[in-house]
Amino acid sequence: MREFIRKYEIWVFLALGPVVNVIFVYSRTIGLVPKYLYNNGRFCVLLFFLICLVKYTRGNAGIKDIFKPMLNWRVSPKWYLFSLLFAFSVGAFTLLLKGLYSGVELTSILKTNFGVLNLRGVVALFVWAFLGEVVWVSYCIRELSKIINPFYASQIVGFVWTLWWIPIVILGEGVLPGIPILSLGIFMLGIAGMCTIVYGHSKSGICVLILQFTLNITLNALSISPSTGGIATFTAFSIVYYLTMLGFMYFMNPVKKFNLNRVQNI
Repeated sequence: MREFIRKYEIWVFLALGPVVNVIFVYSRTIGLVPKYLYNNGRFCVLLFFLICLVKYTRGNAGIKDIFKPMLNWRVSPKWYLFSLLFAFSVGAFTLLLKGLYSGVELTSILKTNFGVLNLRGVVALFVWAFLGEVVWVSYCIRELSKIINPFYASQIVGFVWTLWWIPIVILGEGVLPGIPILSLGIFMLGIAGMCTIVYGHSKSGICVLILQFTLNITLNALSISPSTGGIATFTAFSIVYYLTMLGFMYFMNPVKKFNLNRVQNI
């Protein structure tokens, strides 16, 4: 059994990760998990499951390897800047398209509202981005890209990531309200793809963390979430984000970067 799990470790995690979350979310629905534990707990439970799995298959060395990308901060400043501005730029572009289509004055549609983000909320968004980066990028995308094309790896991870989010969206706690499942799926595929591009070129989990953290901030500060901009706006943002990812994936395909990393690991 150990040899089988070791051989198919990444697939075992991708198969069981969403199942573990279904159990945890169900525990919340029947009152076994209080809300204050649920908000961060859903991410912590997923990471704990990953650590237990990797401990079983590869020991402490495997656990250290999961967090290794978070130690790489010596990268070109352009990747820090790119990660910081990307989500906000895509969000602003989406709202510009909305304004042009609907005829609404652009100055009103591009208003930001950072006031909705108190210190506690910002810290929570940062922690969620950190835990998500470690699990879905530092581990899943990195491991899966060792055996298949990074783009396909990102889309598989994005699909599983969507499955992980679906019970949370259905429950409606700790997530933007009113997100359609289809729009969520497109959005997560785009997110996984952009994380793959940034990690493939920077090899830095910190850059991916910044990318994800600023995306969380953008969803709250700009009127693009279903509750502030409407479902159509969020869907448009998801599509624009995904199409932008495809453009970057075509012109900045990280496949050579991952292949080089494979050779170095060998």
